[in-house]
Amino acid sequence: MKKKLNNEYLDSFLDNIWAEQGLAKNTLLSYEHDINSFLTFIDKKKISLLNTKQSDLNSFIAHRFSSGISSRSNMRLISSLKKFFQYLSSHNILKDNPTENIETPRKIRSLPHTINIDQVDKLLNAPDTKTRFGSRDKAMLEILYACGLRVSELVSLKFSQVNIESNFLRVLGKGNKERIIPINDYALSFLKEYIDQFRKEFIKSRKTDALFLSNRGTEMTRHSFWHILKKYAVQVGINEHLSPHTLRHAFATHMINNGADLRVVQLLLGHSDLSTTQLYTHIAKNELKELHCKNHPRA
Repeated sequence: MKKKLNNEYLDSFLDNIWAEQGLAKNTLLSYEHDINSFLTFIDKKKISLLNTKQSDLNSFIAHRFSSGISSRSNMRLISSLKKFFQYLSSHNILKDNPTENIETPRKIRSLPHTINIDQVDKLLNAPDTKTRFGSRDKAMLEILYACGLRVSELVSLKFSQVNIESNFLRVLGKGNKERIIPINDYALSFLKEYIDQFRKEFIKSRKTDALFLSNRGTEMTRHSFWHILKKYAVQVGINEHLSPHTLRHAFATHMINNGADLRVVQLLLGHSDLSTTQLYTHIAKNELKELHCKNHPRA
């Protein structure tokens, strides 16, 4: 009974923040996962949610640290719990908020992993564009790199979001924020080729507005695209860690290396905070330093 009531509180909280903030599905799933892990912990300890004390939260966080869970994950968890208990307190479900004096671990901002232009060229030239799968994959890779999309934005693109005549995409990013992104002529040529010659072969008898389709004629998934990317990476000999986000990082780094204004890159990436975009300037500086050391006679 107690567990059922806790789940009802959690569902109510998730519905509330979704309605108020319009968060992405993956963000809501992260909240749900984090809070559920705490609810499971106190249930095993036979601690009532409504009687939770700061010492119980400290015990849970200490348990996570001792289990080897990273500061980044714990930082996210504490943020989730703070929002959850603030909700319970503001709705008079709890008298006192046990998270008020909980400190969030200092955020560790690691540099995004990226690849150089030669590696990008090899990767993007790997698909055989004479086949329907190769044409689709080529178009997806080119658009991902040309526009700096998140993989979730790429796979959820609709045919109606593409303006081929004016060379731009209309993208719905985090929090359902819309942004307009230009497509260069090179990437657009492969997108047009896929649309004109092969997309109808994926659609079959279905009616769909999804732009990039699986063999079953359904919208491509993030997981499927990750496997496609991994296949081509192995094919061209890129053995380091690679994910769809790597091409987004490469887009931002290469734009900055070539003189793009930081605020323009921020708009294209859909970052709400300029400090997030500024991480890429550090990568750009590192690349310039390597080039200097490699090419300067006195380096």
